[in-house]
Amino acid sequence: MSKVLRAPAEFRQACEDARAARQRVGLVPTMGALHRGHLSLIDEARARADFIAVTIFVNPLQFAPGEDLERYPRTFETDLAGCRERGVDLVFAPGPSAMYPTGFQTQVSVHELAKPLEGGFRPSHFDGVTTVVTKLFNLSGRCTAMFGRKDYQQWKILSRMALDLDMPIELVGCPIVRESDGLALSSRNRYLGASERQRALGIVSGLRDAFDAWEDGERDPDTLRSLAEESVHPAFDHVDYVAAADPETLGAPPSSPTRLLISVAAQLGSTRLIDNVVLGEDSRP
Repeated sequence: MSKVLRAPAEFRQACEDARAARQRVGLVPTMGALHRGHLSLIDEARARADFIAVTIFVNPLQFAPGEDLERYPRTFETDLAGCRERGVDLVFAPGPSAMYPTGFQTQVSVHELAKPLEGGFRPSHFDGVTTVVTKLFNLSGRCTAMFGRKDYQQWKILSRMALDLDMPIELVGCPIVRESDGLALSSRNRYLGASERQRALGIVSGLRDAFDAWEDGERDPDTLRSLAEESVHPAFDHVDYVAAADPETLGAPPSSPTRLLISVAAQLGSTRLIDNVVLGEDSRP
């Protein structure tokens, strides 16, 4: 039976008690609306740790005005049932006032890694992410934390933050979980109508085209990016970016890379989807 805690101090104490009992803490931070991708993070945490804590918090700091904070899916009872089926020990589900008490004014920023890709279109987003995750890491203490690589830039930023600030956190980037047709699982997929769901596969087609060309020996980043674009642009109402980047710096890649991040952000109606593949490392989407 997963214990549910709402108060930050109680969450901190539970993690301290687990370590005092010589248990390794595994942390899975989420915004709820759990799907099989989240459950795979829980499974990975169970493989690496003894005491599993899942956090469920729709973080207002990472939503800009006009984004989907109010309609973001909130399915706590279903989420809790999924956690209990997976044997999660603790669910930390605070309210906004618990995480950001009156007078809160502190922000944590990672600079260069947050500028490209998502940073160009959601400039305040990553400051909200790094601030809330810093708080979660401070509360959990030493642990192994799981993050999905669908949010690839987020994972790299949080890894940099933990390294720079000497946080006693092992960050694990877990593979993207996909539907049988290749669409990356996302809590926002439930916004899509039937025709939009079909059009969303344009991202998968684009990533696969780039992947197949890489496997056939193509190494020019602009060519690989263009191959991905050819399927994405016709399918979506608006494309923020289809980018080829260095997987470590997220900046411009070398002319003939040994690994290459192809990432996409595009909209169908009001639903914004992201996806990526690291060529030379990941399996075919």
